[in-house]
Amino acid sequence: MAANGFEKESKSGEMPITWQRKLNEDDKNLASFGAGSFSMSEKMELGPMLFKLCHLHIHETSQGRASVWNPFKKFLDKPCVGIPLGGVGAGSIGRSYKGYFQNFQLFPQESEENRILANQFSAFISRPDGRKYSTVLSPKSPEINSKKLKNSFINSWDWNLNENKCTYHALYPRSWTVYDGEPDPEIKIRSRQISPFIPHNYKESSYPVSVFTFEVSNSGTEPADVTLLFTWANSVGGKSEFSGNHSNSKMKVQDGVHGVLLHHRTEGQKSPVTFAIAAQETEDVKISTCPNFLISGKSKEFTAEYIWTQIKEHGTFDHLGSIRSSQPSDRGSSIGAAIAGTVTVPGRETRTVTFSLAWACPKVRFNSGMTYHRRYTRFYGTNEDTAAANLARDAIFEHANWERQIEEWQRPILQDTRLPEWYLLALFNELYYLNAGGSIWTDGLPPIQSLATINSTKFSLQKEHDSSDGILRNMTSINENLQSPIASKAAFGPLLLEEGEENIGQFLYLEGKEYQMWNTYDVHFYSSFSFLYLFPKLELSIQRDFAMAVKMHDPERVWIINGKYAPRKVLGAVPHDVGLNNPWFEVNSYVLHDSNRWKDLNPKFVLQVYRDVVITGDISFAKSVWPSVYLAMAYMDQFDKDKDGMIENEGFPDQTYDMWKAEGVSAYSGGLWLAALQATSAMARIVGDKVSEEYFWARYEKARGVYAKLWNGKYFDYDNAGGHMSDWIHADQLAGQWYARACGLEPIVEENQICGAFETIYNFNVMKVNDGKLGAINGIKPDGTADGTTMQAREVWPGVTFGVAAAMIQEGMVETGLKTAQGACETIWSKDGFGYAFQTPEAWTQNGEYRSIDYMRPLAIWAMQFALSPPKLHKEMRVNKTDNLSDSLNQDEFDKVANFLRLPQEKEKKSKLRVIYDVIRQSFEK
Repeated sequence: MAANGFEKESKSGEMPITWQRKLNEDDKNLASFGAGSFSMSEKMELGPMLFKLCHLHIHETSQGRASVWNPFKKFLDKPCVGIPLGGVGAGSIGRSYKGYFQNFQLFPQESEENRILANQFSAFISRPDGRKYSTVLSPKSPEINSKKLKNSFINSWDWNLNENKCTYHALYPRSWTVYDGEPDPEIKIRSRQISPFIPHNYKESSYPVSVFTFEVSNSGTEPADVTLLFTWANSVGGKSEFSGNHSNSKMKVQDGVHGVLLHHRTEGQKSPVTFAIAAQETEDVKISTCPNFLISGKSKEFTAEYIWTQIKEHGTFDHLGSIRSSQPSDRGSSIGAAIAGTVTVPGRETRTVTFSLAWACPKVRFNSGMTYHRRYTRFYGTNEDTAAANLARDAIFEHANWERQIEEWQRPILQDTRLPEWYLLALFNELYYLNAGGSIWTDGLPPIQSLATINSTKFSLQKEHDSSDGILRNMTSINENLQSPIASKAAFGPLLLEEGEENIGQFLYLEGKEYQMWNTYDVHFYSSFSFLYLFPKLELSIQRDFAMAVKMHDPERVWIINGKYAPRKVLGAVPHDVGLNNPWFEVNSYVLHDSNRWKDLNPKFVLQVYRDVVITGDISFAKSVWPSVYLAMAYMDQFDKDKDGMIENEGFPDQTYDMWKAEGVSAYSGGLWLAALQATSAMARIVGDKVSEEYFWARYEKARGVYAKLWNGKYFDYDNAGGHMSDWIHADQLAGQWYARACGLEPIVEENQICGAFETIYNFNVMKVNDGKLGAINGIKPDGTADGTTMQAREVWPGVTFGVAAAMIQEGMVETGLKTAQGACETIWSKDGFGYAFQTPEAWTQNGEYRSIDYMRPLAIWAMQFALSPPKLHKEMRVNKTDNLSDSLNQDEFDKVANFLRLPQEKEKKSKLRVIYDVIRQSFEK
């Protein structure tokens, strides 16, 4: 096989270059930030903030709301994470490289990390001479026969896998596990896990289903009777299996596919979930099912122990006769189902057994009560039982087609001889986050209305109904009438679609497992390249939502950590996120600072929109979001206080580095603003707004001269405030230039300055930190040292490292860019790294402490692929002359818009003691 790709004539399902682990290898203990990670000054600054965040979590939880951060949540320190199951946005089920099913994410903001040990594949082999072998195809967990599972019947299963003979391979979205001589020395089992993550496919990629194929090869001369058993607990993670009222039933046999449905009745107001486990019967493979067995509980009939012994003895469930479907389970007991595939494998031959797993959770309900249907329901309906059965059945017949499409996508990249192995492994495997990052993909329709969601709206049913059917029609009519005004007051992007345009749905993903906010926009700036490269229609959907959000004004006063109150969202400001408890309606869940005053969000919106326009060539999208672009730029005018064309930071962390202050003109925010001015001018040209095109270009040229003053001969200063950190070397100083080049715009600074700054960043931020083996440290002093002034300056952010590497590559510094990224990639994915595979954090330090495990920004590695293989730009497209804007605003009118959007000046508030002091002082002065 080729060193870094597929063989030219590779068969479907053949194993490409992969990330590998032996099943007897354990993850490294992960070290999160602790008290010892901070300097005394940082402790003094962060201590009160952490206390307030703890208080906020307790308060929000007591009100039945989710909080953005749970300081009391503990994460597994050795999760052994592997490729998760399913497409994107339909609920995720994780799987470890040891074979355990874990990390169930079927409901918003909920992640049940612990593995469910009854969910297993197992192998039973018998030979003509009487030899028999049996084992669970996962290592024995320490929990087996422990107090935790003392009443579980799975303790009796054969947990005797020889782990050192088994190897796991991963290249998202597929994984392979090879059992070489296990449990029979002459049998080799190769399991392949396939999920429908298919770029540019907006149907199957939304499916909650995975397929498992088992190729069983017999190297001996005698035939072997092999039974592969798939068992599944009726559980959605945690202790849900014991909540009672769950039941299982057989699927209708169709086209040779047998299966079992597990009907899980969730507690509270969560959507019910139905699982389906299925397998295909062929001429060689015989399928039998056990629709119900007891995992733990008081009954002794059809226990997990009993079904195990029956399979060992008979290799099938057929001898048990007709096993009735289960009655609802008792509270405190746990039930499961099993399906077995039995095949005789002749000597020197191979046979294949195929299983599937589907889960249907059609509704997404947020804490506000707002409920939506998932994207896949457009194709399979909203009945969870019917959908699960059909998904499981269809997946068995369609997975070969899915694999073909996956290989057609991956093959050209894997065969690109420019690309090193470490990069390829990271590039594809970092995509795990689009599945496991809490993602939700809706059908694109407004929320499902009920009395729980419209309790503030007055209405009454019409009198003209004389039947129950009439009542339903009447309620449906009211629902439709209520939806339109509700959606118009939200960040509901589908409203920007023109008649006839496809509604692809709305997409949410969390900033991180620890930082619970949907679609955090300053971070999406980095990760959005993965969407644009693989699912551009979803990228445009996200941008439409934010375009609608720009036009929202929500004066609700919300509490900020500094003790002040600020409006939730003001007109013209791009929100930090689309919310948490009520996404799209209640935006800005962020509480550390008033994000209405952030300096990077609005320029990032403009840059992303323009990039997406010139990459997709979607002129309709450009026209629909142009008013929001104009509004966003007008809003920023208030931060150009000296009217020199350049915005200024305000001395607090008012950008994505939200623990790192900037003041005055800064390299990061100023560069983004400069690029956004140029992008706005270019976009105005596309939509036919000649006046705006000229205005923003003139402003760009004026601001460019101001920004140039940050150049010190080697790099651009952090800011021009003359403070302690003003001359620090910021790795991300040319973020604006990164986007300008990606969009085909002119350089925002001189060409020699770009290369000079990147050489400095590489020599200092990269190479002076662990010899370049960690990635790029965010900030470093001109003498090449880091200090404890601010936490975020001394961190390495892999997402930023990938962005910097992409920017270097775009400037022709390919080798430098790859070397910059290599340290970060190997820190995540190498055996010698920190053990972050499939859980990449936002940040780490030189001593291996991480912050915010499982984070969205590292998806920025796809910006490197964008730079290495840039797509065609549609820079010359224009609207039809008849669509040119005839009502463009001149500068005076722009100033009126900008003045209208100005935030009120904050009045200085005095304490009572200060007021008394001033009164006494004034009386003495008189």
